[in-house]
Amino acid sequence: MRKPPITITCDCGETNMVAYGERWRCESCGRTWNTQQIPAEDYELVLRRMRRLRLEALGVAIAIGAVAIPLIVLVSPTFIFVVPVIAAVWLFIYVPRWRRKTRRAARNTPRWELHPE
Repeated sequence: MRKPPITITCDCGETNMVAYGERWRCESCGRTWNTQQIPAEDYELVLRRMRRLRLEALGVAIAIGAVAIPLIVLVSPTFIFVVPVIAAVWLFIYVPRWRRKTRRAARNTPRWELHPE
């Protein structure tokens, strides 16, 4: 999983997205910002939360497949006609709720005050 970048807004107003552990030099004013000022434990907590949300969606998809495939293969091939209904429920009900939950979690991540070097 790719680590999410950290958005740094310089005092002069310039904004840039930087990977954790890297430095960024503002091209407008020349200040240097170091993302290592963020505690590693806090950043790892954010990564774990986002990873858990992704695994939740994967787990639901696997559970649906684990139920649907044996029904189709072992019980009756006519259950194949239920697959579009399951796909529609997944696409129009589950995914929007999951996205809202993920965005809410991303919005509620801690905000850190970095100081220029």
